[in-house]
Amino acid sequence: MTTRITVDPITRIEGHLRIDVEVDNGKVNKAWSSGQMWRGIEQILIGRDPREAWSYTQRFCGVCTTVHAITSVRAVENALNLEVPLNAQLVRNIIQAAHAIQDHIVHFYHLSAVDWVDVVSALDADPVAAAKLAESLSDWSLNGPHEMKAVQERLKTFVGSGQLGPFSSGYWGHPAMKLPPEVNLLAVAHYLQALDVQNYANKIVAILGGKSPHIQNVAVGGVSNSISHDAPSVLNIERLMLIKGFIDKLDHFVKSAYMSDVPAIGAFYLDYAALGAGVTNYLTVPDFPVDTKGTEFMLPGGYIENADLSSLKPIKTFGDRYFRDGVAESSRHAWYEGEKPLHPYQGETNAQYTDFQDEGKYSWIKAPTFYGQRAQVGPLSDVLVGVASGHAGYTKYLNDAMGILKSVSQTPDIPLTALHSTIGRHAARAIRCGVMIDTLHDQWERLVNNIGTGDEDTFNAPVFPKGEIEGFGFHQAPRGALSHWVVIEDGKIKNYQAVVPSTWNAGPRDAEGQPGPYESSLMDHPVADEHKPLEVLRTVHSFDPCIACAIHMVDTEQKEIVKVKVL
Repeated sequence: MTTRITVDPITRIEGHLRIDVEVDNGKVNKAWSSGQMWRGIEQILIGRDPREAWSYTQRFCGVCTTVHAITSVRAVENALNLEVPLNAQLVRNIIQAAHAIQDHIVHFYHLSAVDWVDVVSALDADPVAAAKLAESLSDWSLNGPHEMKAVQERLKTFVGSGQLGPFSSGYWGHPAMKLPPEVNLLAVAHYLQALDVQNYANKIVAILGGKSPHIQNVAVGGVSNSISHDAPSVLNIERLMLIKGFIDKLDHFVKSAYMSDVPAIGAFYLDYAALGAGVTNYLTVPDFPVDTKGTEFMLPGGYIENADLSSLKPIKTFGDRYFRDGVAESSRHAWYEGEKPLHPYQGETNAQYTDFQDEGKYSWIKAPTFYGQRAQVGPLSDVLVGVASGHAGYTKYLNDAMGILKSVSQTPDIPLTALHSTIGRHAARAIRCGVMIDTLHDQWERLVNNIGTGDEDTFNAPVFPKGEIEGFGFHQAPRGALSHWVVIEDGKIKNYQAVVPSTWNAGPRDAEGQPGPYESSLMDHPVADEHKPLEVLRTVHSFDPCIACAIHMVDTEQKEIVKVKVL
């Protein structure tokens, strides 16, 4: 018997995502991923000054803000072949790394952990035993029995009041929950502690960016931060040392809690190391430039086909032709005019709503392809490309995670292919977070050392020529490869397209009928209880959906949605 399950909306994400699955004999045999809002900022940008685009595009989303601002200015800089002062590159890099760390921490603990952690079960835990387990895994300073007991008492207050607060939407007691009470208590303790820790990353972004979210300091040609050794109200040594203190606090939590928790919890769910692979073509772009031209990077980029690491094709520089020529988007199954795949420079964003059609149009998200193939983007792509490229950090932290996974599960042989899975995406995000911490340390030191040479430049003024020019910028955002594409004519935007990570992963079937990563990852997925499809949520959440920048909003009845009064 075939059953149709619709989860609408998928919660604990940014934006409105609908997932439909057909389940036959307890397994998924077909899936649909549908973005439920329309993104229209591309049309808002047409005719505007390219120097203003970044301030609009970071409004795609209230979470992924800095990534769009920086990618936008990179696109315009690429069109102009404009170099960026080294200080500006490093300031941008620090903002990007801090944003990524905050994003990864929040995703695991606050958005997806309750898919795996039975919070109510933590009430049955022995706090002393939970602390002993935690201390055997890492040296995190808040793992002691006093902390575990305090968290348990706090949880009792929640449950006793009849309100679970932030834990109110979990499938407690679901047969797919496998953690012992002590592991559940440990996870709840770190959930609460992570609320404080993630704010250190936000403070770094706010100090350099002027505010968070929606930074104010980027500009085509650099950043607006003034640099001085000792003057007030600028980027001086006092502010740099404050940032360093926040980096150190983030380092302690990420490497002593987060990077241990993920493989320790994953060890109880090794069945999910064989589920959720989906699309195994992996795409990532190089990032964290350490020169003025965007030719030298801290982290590698490339494309891996069919899970074969030996097939790696590198993406090396800003403006890389291999990346530029490979991207296209189809609207055959998306609520836009046209069906033929288009390169982003020729991309169109003209709405054509038809209601949900299983075999027709059913999403506001387009379907990107790379040289005609669907590709998965995100931290798993980062780790696999990093390991294939010989990056020392990715290799070390992958080996560390595998060591914990094997030790806790008492499974001596876990192959690398286990990464192509739901659990693999979580492990990869933790590994990437460790690399981000190392990158943050490195970029801070480079900035301090460069300022120490007397270099205080942060901006090169752009000059726009007559006629038409094209450019694209990319950034390896927390959820994967992000690219912005701009066509400029006589100093004004003629066309603008953003191909974002959740478009790559959450897109519907393409022009050839190929399903996207979300859809294909759910195939053959077991579902124990059609009324509580926890298994579906686990795999979809492992991608860290952030749908607002893949889509936006439309009101087909043209009703007034909001009125703003300017004082």
